[in-house]
Amino acid sequence: MTVDILSRSQSLKRERKRQFLLEGIAIVAIAIFLIGVMPLLLTPFRLRLLGRFLSLAIVALGIDLIWGYTGLLSLGHGIFFALGGYAIAMHLQLQLPPGQIPDFFPLYGVTELPLFWQPFYSFPFTLLALILIPSLVAGFLGYLVFRNRIKGVYFSILTQAALIVFFNFFNGQQKLINGTNGLKTDTNQLFGVVVSSQPAQFAFYTATILILILLYVLTRWLTSGRFGRLLIAIRDDENRVRFSGYDPTAFKVLVFAISGGIAGISGALFTVQSGIITPSAMDVAFSIEMVIWVAVGGRGTLVGAILGALLVNYARTFLSEQFAEVWLFFQGALFLIVVTVLPDGILGWLRSWQWGKVRALLGMSAPVVTYPSLEQDPEVQKERQEVGEDGNQ
Repeated sequence: MTVDILSRSQSLKRERKRQFLLEGIAIVAIAIFLIGVMPLLLTPFRLRLLGRFLSLAIVALGIDLIWGYTGLLSLGHGIFFALGGYAIAMHLQLQLPPGQIPDFFPLYGVTELPLFWQPFYSFPFTLLALILIPSLVAGFLGYLVFRNRIKGVYFSILTQAALIVFFNFFNGQQKLINGTNGLKTDTNQLFGVVVSSQPAQFAFYTATILILILLYVLTRWLTSGRFGRLLIAIRDDENRVRFSGYDPTAFKVLVFAISGGIAGISGALFTVQSGIITPSAMDVAFSIEMVIWVAVGGRGTLVGAILGALLVNYARTFLSEQFAEVWLFFQGALFLIVVTVLPDGILGWLRSWQWGKVRALLGMSAPVVTYPSLEQDPEVQKERQEVGEDGNQ
């Protein structure tokens, strides 16, 4: 019996290693295709669009981490997305000859650079700021909410309320951040290269792909081990987690802060590829769109979040070009179809109906639907055998 349990445990470990190996090979192949082949197939404009959509896939990863795995539906991720975008835009605005300030300041009678702009002269500080500022803001907001055990729809309402507050605040700060006009980046320079130039845009495109891969690996690692199982436990039954001796508040604050940092990175990459960041990034509709991307692709899958962001944004671009007057109706119909017919998203449907055939062809065992993998847990198998022997006696 012990030998049988050990063999099953080793078989499970081998299958996991093979799964990670196949996943790694697929990631490398996709990265090579995107970096080496797509620039040859697409025009510079279309390649720039792809880079923007890939940067939006990063924020979708962060939302999937908190919604798909932790059960926290945030409708305010535009806050963290915009904070990352403003951080990199402020640095680019300061790439001027000594003694000069960004050209919008004199329009409002400002003659000296505001104090909080000063650190953004430093590129290393900017890189830290576009991650840490959104993370700290997310962690602070999360702490205020989760310490009072607010969850569910009330959490979603509060995140959207915070989004509206930030939107109105940024809109009214003409003398500090150019208000509703935002900060442009396309004519600025980074390391002596114009941001909107083709070499710079290809560099941003490549960086977006590599960062997306790194963040996917990070979120995959976070959701694969004990930390990931704890997040799923919080999603499924938070009270039982609390009764088991864990403090869900600390874990929810942590994962919300990580998701905020991921959104900040996404906002920075989107800003340098779109050429501008404005308070419209904190529009309510845009934050809801982020959730829709994850829902369409399939929440709780990570890959589905990336797939959904790319599909929805490409569909919107195609429909708006081909059917300029009625494309919003097509987009609404697409969302309704996915929600009603494919409630688990595209990837969830593929896993339910088609993935079993693919796994069989690869010689992999069928997936287990119980939580947490009870059918493959050696300790559970041992207990079942012992219970069975006691029943026979």
